[in-house]
Amino acid sequence: MAAPTKEEVISILEASNEIPDSVELAGKKGWDHDKLVGVIKSLEADGWTTSTATKREGWKLTPEAQSYLEKGSPEVQVFEFVKEKGSSTKAAIEEALGEAGKLGSGVAVKNGWVAVDKGTKAFRPVADSVTDDVKADLAALSSLDRDKIEPLKKRKLVAPTSTTSFQVRKTDQFGSKSKAVAEVTADMILKGTWKDQEFKPLNFNNVSGLRSKGGCLHPLMKVRSEIRNVLLLMGFEEMPTNQWVESSFWNFDTLFQPQQHPARDAHDTFFVESPARAQDLPHDYLEAVKEMHEKGGRGSTGWRYDWSEEEARKNILRTHTTAVSSRTLYKMAEEYKKTGVFTPRKYFSIDRVFRNETLDATHLAEFHQVEGFIADRNLGLGHLIGVLKEFFLRLGVSGLKFKPAYNPYTEPSMEIFGYHPLLKKTVELGNSGVFRPEMLLPMGLPEDVTVVAWGIGLERTAARMYGIRGVRELFSHEQDVAESKKRGVTWLTRAEDY
Repeated sequence: MAAPTKEEVISILEASNEIPDSVELAGKKGWDHDKLVGVIKSLEADGWTTSTATKREGWKLTPEAQSYLEKGSPEVQVFEFVKEKGSSTKAAIEEALGEAGKLGSGVAVKNGWVAVDKGTKAFRPVADSVTDDVKADLAALSSLDRDKIEPLKKRKLVAPTSTTSFQVRKTDQFGSKSKAVAEVTADMILKGTWKDQEFKPLNFNNVSGLRSKGGCLHPLMKVRSEIRNVLLLMGFEEMPTNQWVESSFWNFDTLFQPQQHPARDAHDTFFVESPARAQDLPHDYLEAVKEMHEKGGRGSTGWRYDWSEEEARKNILRTHTTAVSSRTLYKMAEEYKKTGVFTPRKYFSIDRVFRNETLDATHLAEFHQVEGFIADRNLGLGHLIGVLKEFFLRLGVSGLKFKPAYNPYTEPSMEIFGYHPLLKKTVELGNSGVFRPEMLLPMGLPEDVTVVAWGIGLERTAARMYGIRGVRELFSHEQDVAESKKRGVTWLTRAEDY
């Protein structure tokens, strides 16, 4: 069959505005229907037409039936051969007609068209003429009812078929010279031409491709989920941590960290160029922080330097999630000022922080920090140690030990060590301490309220659990993505207390 051209199909649409039935058109023009469908899809991709598909179930002739349509049914072929010869043996019939002779001999006898001599076994004609109903049915296959289809089906002369016909209509873009494209290119974005470019619609109905085999949680996220569950079960509330860009005010100044502290230098902190300056800082709280830094108060001498608001407004990528804790404590203080009632709370956060550090086996420029605090009246180190003991036991770590340490915003401060059963040695787990009054009092919290806090690195914790030697193998370009699928779900088992 001939293949239609795009121009031929366009001319038909220009004349009649639509193609009611693609199968009917292909038959009328003598076109290959599959080739016609290809032209229709091409016009649809250009945005010139839309099409509606209709699926039709039917029957088609088998190759055997095609030969019968040309030569006649086997039984008719046998009858005509025998009539022509006057008499013939079965061997002669099969030699002359082949497979048709084998199939048609019995049917011709059954129909009473020929008879077999009992003595000589010779076939002789009985009827003067016959009608080839099978050939007629094969020729009129499209209009046959089910009763006539069944005999043909049993003889394997017909097979089921499915044909999709398309009704095609023109769109408003029919004949448009501007060609729609399928994808946005880098050149379009750079030049801005994507704004005026017409794009092809996305087809989500006939998408194809390999079926997804399912995703897999990153090993770090598995550990994060387990630690989060531990903290929720211990009664902690989760703080919102979706603000990666933070002001120096919330990240450093509210924590009573002096502006000359080495941690605030460019070699330790990532500064943001745009926007470089924070805007909405609470004025009264800012003044109270400034006062505490410069002069101190309520028993503290402060840091005794000229505090710079400009320095405090510098935007950075947060260096720790303690900035989130500071914001949360400030909200608690504001609530206390409005109601006059202080409500003890327990909070935690798990999210990403950024440090301008040299990468090595235990340090990354960005990593995840797990942090928690408890705010209540008259808390002390004993309460903090008790909470830490329970928390780490639930992580599978026992035998906690503490060493005095220094932090600008906690006093006293402690480094946390514990025995890890996989490594079979004592390892550093994190830092902890009691928030200094110089941090809490400018917020407006009651003077007898104490806040105990702690923090650990998620990467180091996950690396210990999975037996990974360096954190870069877990969270960096060095990580083997395929290995992530092989690692099982992390289950934290409570350690024995000893």
